[in-house]
Amino acid sequence: MPSLVPGLVWTSSIAFAAWLGSLVVPVLGAAVLAILLGVALGAIRRPPAVAAPGIAFSATRLLQVAIVVLGTGLSLGEVVRVGARSLPVMLGTLAVALAGALLVGRLLAVSPRLRTLIGVGTGICGASAIAVVSGIVEATGTEVAYAISTIFAFNIAAVVLFGPIGRALDLSQHGFGLWAGTAINDTSSVVAAAYAYGHAAGSQAVVVKLTRTTLIVPIALALSAWRGRRAGSSPRERRPHLPPFLILFVAASALDTLGLIPSDLHRPLSDTALALIAVALAGVGLSAELTRMRHTGVRPLLLGAVLWVGVATTSLLLQALGHQL
Repeated sequence: MPSLVPGLVWTSSIAFAAWLGSLVVPVLGAAVLAILLGVALGAIRRPPAVAAPGIAFSATRLLQVAIVVLGTGLSLGEVVRVGARSLPVMLGTLAVALAGALLVGRLLAVSPRLRTLIGVGTGICGASAIAVVSGIVEATGTEVAYAISTIFAFNIAAVVLFGPIGRALDLSQHGFGLWAGTAINDTSSVVAAAYAYGHAAGSQAVVVKLTRTTLIVPIALALSAWRGRRAGSSPRERRPHLPPFLILFVAASALDTLGLIPSDLHRPLSDTALALIAVALAGVGLSAELTRMRHTGVRPLLLGAVLWVGVATTSLLLQALGHQL
């Protein structure tokens, strides 16, 4: 444990600075600012070697702990209630994101791991989904940083553009909330865009966003099974590898569903999870290598743009077909 302290001081300090920055610019959120500050600081001055264990711990184990804590605020009962009406839109947008990542990513020659991260980040829940999947596909810190930065760019675009587009299309509060909840990834950006349109739209968007987050569980299981089959031909090698933190995430959600987590603990636990994610993503940012990101070029960003437009358009089309606009 003592060997982790220097690195944890680095990542915690960056996370604290990111939290302060998020108070000034709430739409960015502490998590996104943490990874951006981590990348910038790492480019200016690489942390000393003694900090490496703590930074690696933040970017991996601490991130997994944060994901488990997030599960304590996700009631499966609420998911079922909201999902009954919005599930077709959520599944349709997810299918477009994943299929688009596969097909367009290949055309753009984006690496399989990076296009997987961008696909799940666009289709499910941004940085949180990328964090869960990164360990399963064994993505590098550079790939994680690039994927989150790509998602972040289009979250900001959504906050700016969704309101005027929604008014031009004369979307209802429910319709806009469902659109924002399915087509914007980061929670802070969903809140910023939807509540600016109206309180009812904001409430709807937040619940849809939380429901959409649960889709990471079947996607993570499918990816784990797929990698298990690719690992070898024996039955033991083909068995899917289920990350322990994913099991704990579902268990935490089940506890909340059963009412075993007091309601007055929801906000503290949520704040704790967001703080841990900021510290973890600071570690991811410090681990990123800008040289490799520059070598990758703009192709992942172009992939993110195609997926973002595809998901936003699909959400509106499916709502129109279901008379939910």
